Amino acid sequence: MEDLLDRSLAHAGLSAADRRLCQELVYGIVRWQATLDWLVARKAQNRPQKPALQDLLRLGLYQIFWLDRIPNHAAVNETVELAKHRGLGAQAGFVNALLRGYLREFDVTKQALVELKTRQPALGYSHPNWLVARWLERWGAEATGRLLAWNNIPPGTFARVNTLKAEAGKLLAQWRDEGVEYDFFRADWAEENLAFELKSHPPLERLPSFQQGLFYIQDPSTLLAVRELGPQPGETVLDLCAAPGGKLSYIAQLMRNEGRLMALDVAPGRLKLIEENCARLGITCVETGLSSSFLTPHPAARAPLFDRLLLDAPCSNTGVMARRVDLRWRIRLGEIERLCRTQTELLGQAAELLKPGGTMVYSTCSLEPEENRGIVDGFLKANPAFRLQQERKLKPFMEGVDGAYVARLTVAVQGQTASQGSEDVMRE
Repeated sequence: MEDLLDRSLAHAGLSAADRRLCQELVYGIVRWQATLDWLVARKAQNRPQKPALQDLLRLGLYQIFWLDRIPNHAAVNETVELAKHRGLGAQAGFVNALLRGYLREFDVTKQALVELKTRQPALGYSHPNWLVARWLERWGAEATGRLLAWNNIPPGTFARVNTLKAEAGKLLAQWRDEGVEYDFFRADWAEENLAFELKSHPPLERLPSFQQGLFYIQDPSTLLAVRELGPQPGETVLDLCAAPGGKLSYIAQLMRNEGRLMALDVAPGRLKLIEENCARLGITCVETGLSSSFLTPHPAARAPLFDRLLLDAPCSNTGVMARRVDLRWRIRLGEIERLCRTQTELLGQAAELLKPGGTMVYSTCSLEPEENRGIVDGFLKANPAFRLQQERKLKPFMEGVDGAYVARLTVAVQGQTASQGSEDVMRE
């Protein structure tokens, strides 16, 4: 959805302020769709509305109850006029009556919305019932409420310094000249002065520092998998699901562009995106290839063995719902079950590509245990030569970044059993 909106806005001719308002309205209505529909149903005696009319009512109600900068009377008037403009003139009176009814009950309704979050959190925070029920069972009401609230907050924009081209001091000086306001990001899995939160900035693609490849836009949660992988200069490393290239480019950075870094993905268009990012960032140690031709039918017979391997597996993305605003309405339990089969297959294929004594990291941006420790446990049972050295989960409401799961696995060298490896270190 984000890409569709960006393409539409690119040709809309709006000012920067109007573009931001349009984006906020679209994202906000999608996030709060269930709660907005609850408000409509209360005044419409649960009568279903035509989709175009329902969208207009959502638009008006979102401005009244979620936006402070638009006066309520203006929100009502503009929504009524928009109804007439969109060929819904016959319903304009209904739109006006419903919205003005809520203006008269504004304070009472605001309190009802607060109470709804406790009584019916799926409705109050606008998430699917089945998903909220899973999280409540796993974490309880307090933690689940924090996660639901997090998913409804527009996410921050973070940048990683590309030390292949610049040190942090040079980039920060250039940002100041370019009008970029930033704050330092600190975490135990990120080195000092590596990542920064961008507070305000001109369009990123127009910044000389972006065009010169001095930084890469990347949530700090994604750095954890690469730090656990621990790539070294001169090694052979495989990134099995590499596009668009955030983790891949950080691997190249830690390798200091020395060694062989193989990037695989499922489609030529995704490989092209990797190549474009590598060119901008000055990365020269990367080779790209289609995973279909590289992995099947006998990966061990076709492919060289690697010192380290990253499998950032396709997943349900439940840890990044704040960024993917329509994901909550698309995801289904059956999709998680299907993804688990894919993850299991990919991890088994990856195992055949690792050198004895090598390190493999399995990661997702899912919060669901079936896709995380469940996959790792099944893999270890089927592959006794491997050992789980460390795992870690990042929860958005705890660490203030996207959700992530990372497990570091090692394979025994010849003549050594997995039980003779290093001790497990488990971290929440």
